[in-house]
Amino acid sequence: MPVSHMILIALAGVGAGAINAVVGSGTLITFPTLLALGYPPVTATMSNAVGLVAGGVSGTWGYRRELGGQWDRMRWQIPASLIGAGIGSWLLLHLPESVFEKVVPVLLVLALGLVVVGPRIQEWARRRAEQSGQSPEHVSGRRMAALVFGTFLIGIYGGYFTAAQGIMLIAVMSALLPEDMQRMNAAKNLLSLLVNIVAAVAYTVVAFDRISWAAAGLIAAGSLIGGWLGSASSADHRPCSRLQRN
Repeated sequence: MPVSHMILIALAGVGAGAINAVVGSGTLITFPTLLALGYPPVTATMSNAVGLVAGGVSGTWGYRRELGGQWDRMRWQIPASLIGAGIGSWLLLHLPESVFEKVVPVLLVLALGLVVVGPRIQEWARRRAEQSGQSPEHVSGRRMAALVFGTFLIGIYGGYFTAAQGIMLIAVMSALLPEDMQRMNAAKNLLSLLVNIVAAVAYTVVAFDRISWAAAGLIAAGSLIGGWLGSASSADHRPCSRLQRN
């Protein structure tokens, strides 16, 4: 691999890790970078998913305190994400590569659209959380069912194509939960990480030879740094009061 390609992939990994930690659309940096460098779409998707696990770990760790008090809800969302990711990974591995090549432009347009409206979704979520007098710990059964189902569908999407799954999670949670934006972001980081882990394990076990391990390693190194930088940069906007919420 040319040194210039190595540098581009590593820098894309840094950017993706940072963006995933605070927004959730980092794949829109790494995936097009791999395509531009000549990697086949499915190989690019698999290598990207494997590499971004490291960034998910550092980003989730950076938001670990915001996860406090969310486990009554997360114990339902986590299995939904894991099962959905398994289904999405199975689809990528078993459907013809031509299907992915036809679907990926649509998914990229969807992801780009979410990036455009993402700030509006986050601002709406912030205002809604501020105006709501409800406790985040009290969610009706109907809303919980909708939340878990939405998390499951996003898990399928994430297992098949990772781009913008974080923004999708924020959109679903902000529509259904009277929750603080930064706490939702922490939950998003953990759920996205779990989806990427399931996808990475599935791809490694079933399609080891279709992954570019050099590219995946460079993305992993870059995203690990980027995830830490992204979570650290948002620390000033995360008030201490929310850390103590039970």
